[in-house]
Amino acid sequence: MTVFPPRPASPTVAQQTNHLDACLALQNTGVNEHSKRPFAALLVGSNDEILLTHLSISHIEHAESSLALLASKHYSSAYLWTCTLYSTWEPCAMCAGTIYWANIGRVVYAAEEEVLKRITGEGNEENFTMSLGCREVFGKGQKDVKVYGPVDGVRESVIEESDRFWKPIRGGLGGQN
Repeated sequence: MTVFPPRPASPTVAQQTNHLDACLALQNTGVNEHSKRPFAALLVGSNDEILLTHLSISHIEHAESSLALLASKHYSSAYLWTCTLYSTWEPCAMCAGTIYWANIGRVVYAAEEEVLKRITGEGNEENFTMSLGCREVFGKGQKDVKVYGPVDGVRESVIEESDRFWKPIRGGLGGQN
């Protein structure tokens, strides 16, 4: 058995939108009902079924890295290569590294990290965003992790919903509204 079995066809725009909408709903539930940060991720199997979901727990327990770690405990590396991780936001360098080592074969994200950096605000201790996109991280590795995103339509909703969380925090960082 290889750790790189054939992957199913690339997710269609409709599949990407459907799963990112589910991700955004999960993010909103996390923020509104559980006082979590506005980040959510889900893992979709090769049959298009949602296998696992995760919210952001803290500034070091991100939704994507926590989900990838959990997935690596439940599924084989070969199976994970055929799966897709969906995220409301582009995975940061830490999350991309964890996704890479977990052997998850594809990533789809709604909104890019550069926008996140802008809406969280400079000097935000909850989110010191780096200017290092996941494509760059994956591009330094030996695996062909496929990346799709940002995804128009869902992107705008993710930015708007997330900005509601970050705006009061930005206001406390010297009025960067």
